Amino acid sequence: MAERLESLKAGIVGGFSLFSAFAIASLLNTFVLAKYFQTLVSLQSDVNWHLWVSGAIATFIGFLFGVTYRYIIRSDQNPQLKAGGVLAFGLVRGLTQIELGWNSNSTIWPFLILAAESLLWFVLAAIALDLAIQFRWVKPFSSI
Repeated sequence: MAERLESLKAGIVGGFSLFSAFAIASLLNTFVLAKYFQTLVSLQSDVNWHLWVSGAIATFIGFLFGVTYRYIIRSDQNPQLKAGGVLAFGLVRGLTQIELGWNSNSTIWPFLILAAESLLWFVLAAIALDLAIQFRWVKPFSSI
């Protein structure tokens, strides 16, 4: 039961950090990048429900990342495990966005930016989880 509670805490940290990254990225996309990419302007039309659904999805993905990341890194200090966990989640989300852009009629550049943004989200979530483990808010999963 203690391990489940720690996983829940890791999921909450991951969900909160990914939602925070999503909120910052959405503001950046809305007020800065939309001036340069018409595709991002078209995403603003249904801000109310689209933004809420996207935020909920980002939070849920962050929760799953937090739980999984805790099990991936365990109590090891292996940087390849950490980077692999971040890349696994970031690339799955990012490459899906690139594929969406590839299949659309518009330029692929905005989708490449969104893919890089996805990688950045998971890097920030991993940093938040590493800090939570370092400050002992979340206990790492023991390998034993």
